[in-house]
Amino acid sequence: MEKKNLDWGSLGFGYVPTDKRYVSNWKNGAWDEGGLIDDPTVHISECAGILHYCQEIFEGLKAYTTKDGSIVTFRPDLNAERMMDSARRMEMPPFPKERFLAAVDEVVRANAAWVPPYGSGATLYIRPYMFATGIVIGVKPATEYQFRILVTPVGPYFKGGAKPITICVSDFDRAAPRGTGHIKAGLNYAMSLHANVTAHAAGFDENLFLDPGTRTYIEETGGANFIFITKDGTLVTPKSDSILPSITRRSIVYVAEHLLGMKVEHRKVALSELHDFAEAGLCGTAAVISPVGRVVNGEEVITFPAGMEQMGPVTKKLYDTLTGIQMGTVEAPEGWIRRIL
Repeated sequence: MEKKNLDWGSLGFGYVPTDKRYVSNWKNGAWDEGGLIDDPTVHISECAGILHYCQEIFEGLKAYTTKDGSIVTFRPDLNAERMMDSARRMEMPPFPKERFLAAVDEVVRANAAWVPPYGSGATLYIRPYMFATGIVIGVKPATEYQFRILVTPVGPYFKGGAKPITICVSDFDRAAPRGTGHIKAGLNYAMSLHANVTAHAAGFDENLFLDPGTRTYIEETGGANFIFITKDGTLVTPKSDSILPSITRRSIVYVAEHLLGMKVEHRKVALSELHDFAEAGLCGTAAVISPVGRVVNGEEVITFPAGMEQMGPVTKKLYDTLTGIQMGTVEAPEGWIRRIL
C-alpha cells in the first residue's frame, strides 16, 4: 500500500486529520452497529451530558509498522479492558472488548496509508473515546452516549534522542482519595492542567504528584507513571489506589522480570527514598520512557546518579527491549502483538 506523502521525521506529537474515524452510539439500552465515517466533526446538543457533567473517558494506543512490513498494535486488549473499567466508574455503558478490538482494527486498516513506515520513528496514534450525548440538566448520568476512535500520525516523542528532564514536586493534588485517579477520564487530566502550566512557567518539565492523603508517597505525573531503578538494579514502581494502571508500566515490569531477569518491587514509594535511587523515568504510551534526571522539592534538589546527559543504562535496556517488541525486532510475549495488516 502506498503511504501518504508526508515528511514522517518532521511530524510532531499533534493532530493530523486522516481519512476515516469510527463511531457507534448507545441509545435505548444498546450500542448500534457502528462503522466508519468521513466527517471529523462531532455534532451534539447544547445540553449534552459531556458539556455539563463531564461524563467522558478515553484511551491511547499506537499502531506500528514492524520490520517485516506488518501493521500491528501493542496489547490493545488491555486498553479495551481499562476503558470498560473507566466506563463503569463513570456510570457509562462499557463498549464490549471484542467490539473495541474489531473497531481499532477497522479504523487502522482504513487509514493504513497514514501508518508511518518502519524506521521513521513515527507511529499512528489511536484515540478511542466515549462521551455523554444524551440531554441532561439535573445532576445524573445521561441516557445516550457516543463511542469514537480517531487516528493521527505522530512523530517521535524525542527528536534527537531522549534527554533527562527536570521535574518538581507539585503543591497541587492530582486526585482525591477514593476518587477517580485510577481511571482514564478527561476530568483527571483537566485537574492537572493548572499544575502543569504552573510547573512549566517555573522552568520545570513535569510535576511529581504526591498521595493526596498524607503527601508523603510518590504517585505519578499528570499523564505518566513513575519507574525507579535502585543502586543494586531493582525496578521499583509506586503502588497506590489512585494511580492509573499504565499498560506501558505493566509491560515494563514484565520485561524487567521475565526477559531481563531483574528483581521487581511494586510498593509504596516515599518521597524521602528518592536519594536511594540510581535512575528514574516516566512511562506512558507517547514516549514509552522519559528519563528523569532531577527532582526539585522546594529548596531541595535531587539529581540521580545517572545524571542529566542521557538515559540511565538500566532504563535504556528496558526502553530498547520494549520498543523492540513493538517494532518487531525483539520476540514478543504471547498475545502482546495484534497484527492488523
